[in-house]
Amino acid sequence: MSKGSFTGPLEQVDSCCWRIPKSYRQGMRVDGLIFANDKLMKQLVRDQAPEQVANVAFLPGIQTASMAMPDIHWGYGFCIGGVAATDPAEGGVISPGGIGYDINCGVRLVRSDLTYRDVKRHMRELIDALFNTVPTGVGKTGKYKFDQKELRQLMGEGIPYLKGRGLAFNSDIAHTEAEGVLDGADPSLVSDQALARGGNQCGTLGSGNHFMEVQVVDHVFDEDAARVMGLEKDMVCVMIHSGSRGLGYQVCDDGLHAMRKVPEKYGIDLPDRQLACAPADSPEGRHYIGAMRAAANYAWCNRQLLMMQAREVFAKVFGRTWQDMKMNLVYDVCHNIAKLEEHTVDGKKKKVWVHRKGATRAFPAGHPEVPSIYQGIGQPVIIPGDMGRASWVLVGQPGSMERTFGTTCHGAGRLMSRTEAVRSAGNRRIDKEMEANGIIARAQSRKGLAEEQSSAYKNVDDVVDVVDTAGLSKKVARMRPLGVIKG
Repeated sequence: MSKGSFTGPLEQVDSCCWRIPKSYRQGMRVDGLIFANDKLMKQLVRDQAPEQVANVAFLPGIQTASMAMPDIHWGYGFCIGGVAATDPAEGGVISPGGIGYDINCGVRLVRSDLTYRDVKRHMRELIDALFNTVPTGVGKTGKYKFDQKELRQLMGEGIPYLKGRGLAFNSDIAHTEAEGVLDGADPSLVSDQALARGGNQCGTLGSGNHFMEVQVVDHVFDEDAARVMGLEKDMVCVMIHSGSRGLGYQVCDDGLHAMRKVPEKYGIDLPDRQLACAPADSPEGRHYIGAMRAAANYAWCNRQLLMMQAREVFAKVFGRTWQDMKMNLVYDVCHNIAKLEEHTVDGKKKKVWVHRKGATRAFPAGHPEVPSIYQGIGQPVIIPGDMGRASWVLVGQPGSMERTFGTTCHGAGRLMSRTEAVRSAGNRRIDKEMEANGIIARAQSRKGLAEEQSSAYKNVDDVVDVVDTAGLSKKVARMRPLGVIKG
């Protein structure tokens, strides 16, 4: 986390929103808005993430406000949890720092017809089998190999490309945000270095806060929405959190390098060079957007292949096909992305670039981009917590369109840096502590588990309470972890 606390002005708008007025610093084009409750505000002002909210308000073309979700914490350029919409018709920019290094990091939820009683006796075997099958950790490669030609095709077509290879199904595509492909991806703009990093990493989990978790639905808040999603109490689910691996990291790095002097070229004055950006309609902006979209398509394919491996493990452990166990995808959402979307700003419909960095799309019922099966309830929102507490399923609400460009939170949000978390763990065995609480954890290292211990994160229940109260997304179901694998 960043050093020093935030000492700027914070004006309370309502019980779950605070404003940083644009008068705070000369050059801010709009206010900053932070969604949080009293408890979370006391935590988040301990670092400089609110200052980053103010910094983003300097971006050309920014609309309405620079925003942050309740899982806000310090990030590169934008805070994690940052949201900004820019209008290209007003010189609006695209900023790699507003998307993040892990392009289209996201999460998917798979339901099943298994109950807690069915899996309880098999949990250790199941988690061990997942850990031994699914590649985890820094730089790990997997069983799926793609040469450069295949990789470019995959980045251009997204999950539909995998369908052609028997690795995805129509229902998987229908239940993925944007149906698993961003149009306008240009794989030719992805560097050879990025291709080299991504060729054998598709279908691998990675490290850090990425995970594959076996969960049980422990409480249903909205029976109707849960029924539409196929969720019910005591049902066993699988949650997968990963992104675009080394390929996406390199695309971001390449983009930041290419944009180092671009703000100066276009007369853009920035308070932080980590906000390097380019007008979205400029050659530099279009180049980054084409490569970013290609990396996003790669990330969707990565999570699809991770899900296929999970299905195979379940089939082996339980002696039934995944189809027979009804291991169907509920939904897949991304939370490190920028998309050109239509929104109403000051009573006018506009096409704006919505940057969501550590923030999740939350479109309400009736929105044309919500899958047909969910038209009556709204887009499912999948919110992972920390590995020791809980995760959530919500649905998008009309308030998200009115207040946050169709956006809600993405997770719990860190309280400690990874270094602080390791220091606080000392010589404790986090895996043993988790097992005492009924959760089996497997990771490549004790250090990795220490970095991700529950106390390193905010309580996701507090975060979800805020977005529910604010009308951004609505509680549907809460899941508790049974077992987790990590890098």
